[in-house]
Amino acid sequence: VKRQAIYDIESGRYLPNTEVALRLARHLACRVEDLFSEEAPSGDRPVTMVEGAAPASPRITVARVRDRLVGYPLEGASSFGQGFRPADGLLEGDGGTVRLFEDPHRLDRAAMLLGCDPAFGILASHVSRQSADVRLSCRFASSEKALKRLAAGETHLAATHMHNTGSEQSNVTFAKKLLGKISARVIAFTTFEEGLMVAGGNPRKIRGVSDLAKKHVRMVNREPGAALRTLLDDRLALSGIPAQRVSGYRTLVSNHEEGAQMVLHGLADAALGLRAVASAFGIDFVTLETVRCDIVIPDDMMEHQAVRVMLDVLQTRALRDELASLPGYDPRDTGKMIGTL
Repeated sequence: VKRQAIYDIESGRYLPNTEVALRLARHLACRVEDLFSEEAPSGDRPVTMVEGAAPASPRITVARVRDRLVGYPLEGASSFGQGFRPADGLLEGDGGTVRLFEDPHRLDRAAMLLGCDPAFGILASHVSRQSADVRLSCRFASSEKALKRLAAGETHLAATHMHNTGSEQSNVTFAKKLLGKISARVIAFTTFEEGLMVAGGNPRKIRGVSDLAKKHVRMVNREPGAALRTLLDDRLALSGIPAQRVSGYRTLVSNHEEGAQMVLHGLADAALGLRAVASAFGIDFVTLETVRCDIVIPDDMMEHQAVRVMLDVLQTRALRDELASLPGYDPRDTGKMIGTL
């Protein structure tokens, strides 16, 4: 057989025919069963769905977190991007088992990262380029929700981008509050500009949060627990503006892209988001703060294969150069240790 066939046999990508298998077993003085076994990638396995409820669609993303499979629904805003996101399996009718499409062994080499930085997709691509046999799956979640999922053992990694209000690192303080006694490390991902996404040309002349209280200015907000919502509330409090004076304060969108679309189509005059997102949608932006997005890694996840590759990728010039090409992004701290829990 050719050398490539040996590589493929050793990596598990190829099972040899009967003659080759018998000859290998004879040469190695063992049984064929000791060398080769076939495990079907599909099959019903227990799965724990986030929040416990069965989704309307059976299509789910699956992560193996420690000793259990955790399922995330692929419906609503999470289903879309440039198309439907592929599922790792289908949730069965009992709501507690999944029929996997993905090879279970590949799940052992995949890590789930929850957070709301759209640049995590870039990080995942660089991880795949660095090591084709590992995967970093990224899913949108607010800083609070991501850390709560991490505390519940429903993800491997969580990201947060709280703005600093004093001498302490707010991301570290916020993570300590939500993770309790879980030991973890906080690693810098990147710094970006966040603020208000506004219509092209900024026709409402919005320069800061005080302008959101003007007559005829409509905004859309993020949910409580989102880092951008916390920033807005702090700025409104500093300006002495009660929330009820802001038209649209209680109108919520679930992510940056949804807010940008509301502004783009004239359904809102302002939405919370990032400069890079506003640029991608061709609308204008008003900076409120420059913050750093950090990744929180529990100590027992530091040796996970995908996490090790991700940490190596954070140190690469290629990743930093691509992050630097995004409007409002600054990767100068990427990969630095910010603190421990």
